[in-house]
Amino acid sequence: MNIQDLRSSYQDFVKGLQRRNPTKGMEIAVGGEFEAIGILERELLIQQGLQPTGYLIDVGCGSGRLAKPLAEFLHGRYLGTDVVPELIDHARALVQRPDWRFEVIDAITIPERDAAADMVCFFSVFTHLLHEDSYRYLVEARRVLKPGGRVVFSFLEFKVPTHWSVFANNVSRAGSERPLDMFLSRDAITVWAEHLQLRVDAVYDGHLPHIALRTPVPMEDGTVQSGMGRLGQSVAVLVKTQ
Repeated sequence: MNIQDLRSSYQDFVKGLQRRNPTKGMEIAVGGEFEAIGILERELLIQQGLQPTGYLIDVGCGSGRLAKPLAEFLHGRYLGTDVVPELIDHARALVQRPDWRFEVIDAITIPERDAAADMVCFFSVFTHLLHEDSYRYLVEARRVLKPGGRVVFSFLEFKVPTHWSVFANNVSRAGSERPLDMFLSRDAITVWAEHLQLRVDAVYDGHLPHIALRTPVPMEDGTVQSGMGRLGQSVAVLVKTQ
């Protein structure tokens, strides 16, 4: 699915959710566990070196799932981008940080100058894009990162047994209007990094705990992640070496 198709299908998806659930539609639009996943994403970025005074670019920021808990930690710059205007409006209102930027985009681009950011993250973004568009986004991420800056992204892979159900659901709902979930292999990540002159610093299995948690994180089903947590999707960390 290219960026234009994604924008069209996701806008329709979000509008449908708003009609069916005016109160929680914006949160549901970015997936379940709005509060918990946002905290887990924040703790992952901190673990990967995000500093309170740093500059984070959050591509596919959605309705502010990461931005909301991040506002307690990050005093530096933030740029959140998304293809759906309603999600951006919700995120901006939710966070209430006039010093942070939220931008609607309609192309594979990051609206920032070269070598400006300390970190770029893509949570549940490459899971909905063609591989070519995911690679184009990594080109953009490398451009806007400072030397030594990091790219952190989540992805689905057949290697992780818990991801099979996502693929099976895609098979059963073929032709539905909901955006498909795309899978990415680790060998592709390695080759992409080589061509982009990025170093693969780490790859984490989605079903195994790997996020150091400073406090327990309660989940909607009553369980609690503590000590070490996980997002569910696998995570790759790339470093701009020069």
